[in-house]
Amino acid sequence: MDTLAALAASQTSTQVVIDQLVAFGHEALKYVPVGIAGVIVWALWLYRVVLSARAKPVVNGFRTTTSVVVPSYHEDPDILLRCLDSWRSQNPDEIIIVLDVADTEAYQRIVAVGDPTVKPVLFHHVGKRSALGQGIRLARYDVVVLVDSDTSWEPGLLENVQMPFVDTTVGGVGTQQNVYQRNSSIWRIIADWLVNLRYFNYVPAMGAAGAVPCLSGRTAAYRRSAVLPVLDNLENEFFLGRRCVAGDDGRLTWLVLASGFKTVHQESAKALSMFPATGKAFFKQRIRWSRNSYRTYLTAIAKGWIWRVPFVTKITVLQIILTPVTMGITMWYLLFSRLELSIVGAAFTIAWLLAGRAVRGFSNLRRHPLDLFVLPILAIVVIVIALPIKVFSFITMNKQGWLTRHADQMGGDGQTAATLDGPASRPAVQTTPVQTTPAPTPAPIPAPAFAMAGAPEMAMASAGAPAMAMSPAGSPETSSIATPTPTAPVSEAPATASQPTEAATATTSGTQRASQPAAGLQGGEVAAA
Repeated sequence: MDTLAALAASQTSTQVVIDQLVAFGHEALKYVPVGIAGVIVWALWLYRVVLSARAKPVVNGFRTTTSVVVPSYHEDPDILLRCLDSWRSQNPDEIIIVLDVADTEAYQRIVAVGDPTVKPVLFHHVGKRSALGQGIRLARYDVVVLVDSDTSWEPGLLENVQMPFVDTTVGGVGTQQNVYQRNSSIWRIIADWLVNLRYFNYVPAMGAAGAVPCLSGRTAAYRRSAVLPVLDNLENEFFLGRRCVAGDDGRLTWLVLASGFKTVHQESAKALSMFPATGKAFFKQRIRWSRNSYRTYLTAIAKGWIWRVPFVTKITVLQIILTPVTMGITMWYLLFSRLELSIVGAAFTIAWLLAGRAVRGFSNLRRHPLDLFVLPILAIVVIVIALPIKVFSFITMNKQGWLTRHADQMGGDGQTAATLDGPASRPAVQTTPVQTTPAPTPAPIPAPAFAMAGAPEMAMASAGAPAMAMSPAGSPETSSIATPTPTAPVSEAPATASQPTEAATATTSGTQRASQPAAGLQGGEVAAA
């Protein structure tokens, strides 16, 4: 009898435990935000992750000639020279570094390297786009590789980035990117995590479809014959009456897409870029990027370009635009529909947020498992970016300026060599100069006519100019790479009658003057020793 009683008591105890677990499960389900919007967002995320996992880099023996173009505005010379070593080690046909007229120290140090393929140019910068235009016009070879002055290359980048151009319909190729010395700052760890999400979960899917919507300017390669016809549209873009300063990479990517070319991603071409080491600079950079995205993607929608790209690119662009809406719905649903003011409710809410972010961050955690300790900070940063930063950026999207670079400061905010660890803050290779006598500094190339002398942070505005008023730059130049027969070069609405004559004149003469070499040089020569 005692045995039967004990067995019955055990069964009763087990049933009580099961009943408690079931009740706890029902209670927990109240805190799981399985709303319609959440299901759609997660389904689209999974769709892109699967497509990205299936995408593979192009591998072949195709090689062509290359010009590296580097716009450099008050870059820390130590960083610039370290990056220059990485570019030179891969033997491009030429490296054109377009320095601001005040960057004489960097100019002299580059000249002292004594490499005839490296051509520094002193140029009056009026925004990054003006420097890019100058460098691209001076470039002589088939593929133009645009590189930021604080971005170094991993071995094999130049070789791998050429391979997709075997397809004559490819106009631009993006690279795999990460943060240089990611562990030197908590903000660089977070930035690298977010970069990994982009380049492992989203970009490969769009690259496989032939329509990456933004080839990051940190390092991107273009078919020269694809960019020359749209160069004027890059330099002279207006948005709601104001000349655009930043957002050059997204603008150029869409101009190439609109011309009928593909833009693809090459995972095997790897680059490392400087990112801010401070929270203030990190969020300023995010504000600039968000403003650029809104201007670029709203322009693509207005021009109808977005409707001509594959589905995976459409949904990605629309989701980027609608990020504040989707995040706002998620947070409202989680906080006001599921959260109860109790320890259990708060615990489940926090756990759901962290678990969701961990699942989405798997591609990064697999490579950096210790980043799991940064997960709570990352979750907060993502919410801040998606809501207040995005909303503020949308409201102020037409406020022009670089934010993290200044006319009276060397190096970007939180991005100088002093923010790096140890010897990596110095050039990786101490180059032995070929020449011992520094060449004299040549007269700088004049600024385009549209320059506003002394404008802080390279900000420019042209009041009264119509929204996005541009004109085509002309027909493509002949290239030894066979090119497709794409749609006609992008031609946007001409200036309307309401546009001031002065603005129209400045735009035309600006393009002409930007292509002129420094005083004392023959046409087409570069101001280099």
